[in-house]
Amino acid sequence: MKKYIFILAAAFMTFTAQAQQTVEGVEVEGSLSKYGKELTLNGAGLREKVFIDLYVGGLYVTEKSDDGEALTSSDQSMAITLDIVSKLVTQDNMISSIEEGFENSCSSKEYKALSGKIEKFIALFNEEIVKGDEFVLFYIPGEGTKVSKNGKELGTIPGLDFKKGLFGIWLGDYPADEELKEGLLGL
Repeated sequence: MKKYIFILAAAFMTFTAQAQQTVEGVEVEGSLSKYGKELTLNGAGLREKVFIDLYVGGLYVTEKSDDGEALTSSDQSMAITLDIVSKLVTQDNMISSIEEGFENSCSSKEYKALSGKIEKFIALFNEEIVKGDEFVLFYIPGEGTKVSKNGKELGTIPGLDFKKGLFGIWLGDYPADEELKEGLLGL
């Protein structure tokens, strides 16, 4: 009997270890349950710039995929988490990174069409950002992308078009960080 309990415990610990990841000391949970949706970790990675660790990103999906374009275009619930690991990530830096990310993620026509939504999104980052903050960008079909910081909901930006541009920042053809994209896609 003890042998079976040991085998069961070992199998459970193996499953748990595979379900979550630790990136730069940040534990990225294996699942995300929010707004009545249950999502599974697709992958996680580190955003670096000039050898400086900025944040740990996690991608949560309903069905795992390594296809960034398909995930970006998908009208399924999904979320990206951003855990800030550097004091160099400030409100101003975040805003300029968002603007640059949308410019790289969208065509000029798409960017122009989304400009009002992008401005509304940027306005949600009106408080100081400090090391240890966690942002959750949670897309729900028919509702939009819900943005929260440290568990506090900041607002919702409607539209699949906005979600495509936003998630394209990390999963698109010109991502903010190629290695982070690979991590998010589980590659």
